[in-house]
Formats: sequence, structure tokens, C-alpha cells
Amino acid sequence: MTVTLERVVETLATAYPPRLAESWDSVGLVCGEPAETVERALVCVDVTPAVVERALAEGCQLVIAHHPLLLRGVDTVAATTPKGALIHALIRGGCALYTAHTNADSARPGVSDALAELVGLRETIALQPIPSRLDKWVVMAPVDAAEPVRTAMFAAGAGEIGDYRHCAWTVVGTGQFEPLPGAKPAIGEVGGLTEVREARVEMVAPRAARAAVLAALRAAHPYEEPAFDVLELAELPGDVGLGRVGELAAPTTLRDFVRFAADRLPKSAWGIRAAGDPDRRVVRVAVCGGAGDSLIGAAVAAGADVYLTGDLRHHLVDEALRAGGPAFVDAGHWATEFPWCAQAASLLAPLGVDAQVFTEPTDPFGLHG
Repeated sequence: MTVTLERVVETLATAYPPRLAESWDSVGLVCGEPAETVERALVCVDVTPAVVERALAEGCQLVIAHHPLLLRGVDTVAATTPKGALIHALIRGGCALYTAHTNADSARPGVSDALAELVGLRETIALQPIPSRLDKWVVMAPVDAAEPVRTAMFAAGAGEIGDYRHCAWTVVGTGQFEPLPGAKPAIGEVGGLTEVREARVEMVAPRAARAAVLAALRAAHPYEEPAFDVLELAELPGDVGLGRVGELAAPTTLRDFVRFAADRLPKSAWGIRAAGDPDRRVVRVAVCGGAGDSLIGAAVAAGADVYLTGDLRHHLVDEALRAGGPAFVDAGHWATEFPWCAQAASLLAPLGVDAQVFTEPTDPFGLHG
């Protein structure tokens, strides 16, 4: 089965929607021709020279990375720069590069789901859920025009609820209007009161898609002045977002949880470290792959007994412990994000793409004294 890069990108974007990425982030296709064929791929946390060398040596047509190669103040990809050299090597070798970063952090399943599963958490929810920011659209259209209007709005991003799409509610009633001088009515005449059998179509859409949905509605609607309402819905906690919090199958102590986590997580040069009473009872656990100390407050609010993440800073942990917060386990940035690689690779198997994981640590801290 021949699979194009475009098809693979569509699959990845469905699993890790770009709309979930933070505003400062850079995600998606970095280099590569969408029409080219993908037979083999390599999934990694960081794009390093060793990753690129492995991908090219094994004939991969795609590298899927968690961390963006091009993010901070990039204004050149000249081959004389470290990052530019990698981009040139990939292009010369016919290998594309795709990044799923904070969108993969917030997606469900995503980075923190892979970490939560690894340490045995059950019934997890987002630690910092992304609130639903939805509009409700109510559109009146002649009965025979309702379907084209619905279809156009769906194509613009409306009508999606969770794992469902093309969601709408329609009821038929009677509408009326009187075209004034200067109007060019599709139905009726200027100066005459017209009654029409109309469909009332309702659906939701992300606020971010408002302009696109409106343009689609106007283009598909036969009326010169379509009748519609746009209502901003209350923001409710969503199913996606950063971090996860759940419960272990049985209570344990911080000491034993640290041992368990160290046994399950991939090995890095500096291992893992913990802060808190070793005998503390642990049932409810919060996790966040990568640098997670910005979510300490969320872990406290979630009632976590312990918070497992990476890149925890001295003063923040100290202050949280003094305030009666949870215990802390710092397993490092790379180690807490690496479990995601297998999850991402599994998305390509149904497409017939042989996706492998780069298992060697790409943590820049490779030596421990």
C-alpha cells in the first residue's frame, strides 16, 4: 500500500490537532514534499545529529519529533548552522520532518497519557484542562438549501463534538421577510411580504473558526442576507489539556512509588529524584511529561499526593512543600516524554508505515558524577 506524506500528516494532525498547540509553539510539517511516499519513519523526542544519521541510514522518509527543531528566533537554515545542517541533511536524503509538541502534550491520548499509563494511573483527567471555547450557530435557510449550508459549515470546522463530526440539529418552520428597495431577493419580490418554509439549523463550532464558518455560510446560503445567530457558549473544562491526574490501583508510599517509577521509566544518566516524606501515603498521582513545574498549582488543586514530572526547580518545590503541597518526583525531561514515542509510532501502523522509535537517550545531560 502506497502512503503519501500528506496522508501521514493528516493522521498525525487528527491525533494531535495543531489547534491545541500553545500560541508560541511551532508544530506540523517542517520540511518534506506532501506528495512523496512514506514507507519508513523514525520517532524521537529531539532531532539530534544521531537521530538524523539513523533515519538516513535506515532509509526513512520521515522523522517525527516531539521537540521542534526550529523554534527560538530562527532566521536562517544555512548549512553552516547546527540546525540548518540537519535540515539540509534531511532534504538531501529525501527525509521529511514533522513536529508534534504542545499539541501532543494536550491531546488525548498524548504525552502525559503515555506517562500516566506507564506508572499505572487509572481514570485520568486533564490536570490543566483546556476550556471549551465554542460558538453555537443558528441558521435559517430554505428547506432545500439546508443541506448545502450544513455541508459548507462542516467543511469550515463546525459540527465537531468530541469524537463525532457532522453534528447538527434541524427543525422546519415558517420564516417571513419583506425585501426593501435596493434588495435583490432570491425568493419573493421587493415590497411584498414573503413566507417561506425554512429549516432552522443548529451546530457548534470553535470560536477560532468563526471567520471561516461565517464565510462558508454566506457562500453556501442562497439569501442575499442570511438570517443567523452566533452565541458564545459558557467555557467548561474540556477533556484535553496539559498533564493528567488519576489514582493508583492500590495505595503505596512515596518511597515505593519512586522505586516503581524508576523501574518503569526509561533510564537516563541522572535517574530520578524525589522530595517529600518517604513514608507519605500515595494514591492520587499527577503527571506531566517534560518541564512541568508551571503546573504545581494545578497538582495542588487536584489533590495529588505526588506530582511526577521533569525539570523541577529548587525554590518552587521547596515553597510548595512548605505550604503543604504534594510530594514531588523529578524523572527528567526526556525520560517523561519518551513513552510518547511508541504511542506516536503506533498511529502509523494502520497506514502500512514501518515506524521505529529512536531509543537512545537524547537528554543533553548524559553524564552523572
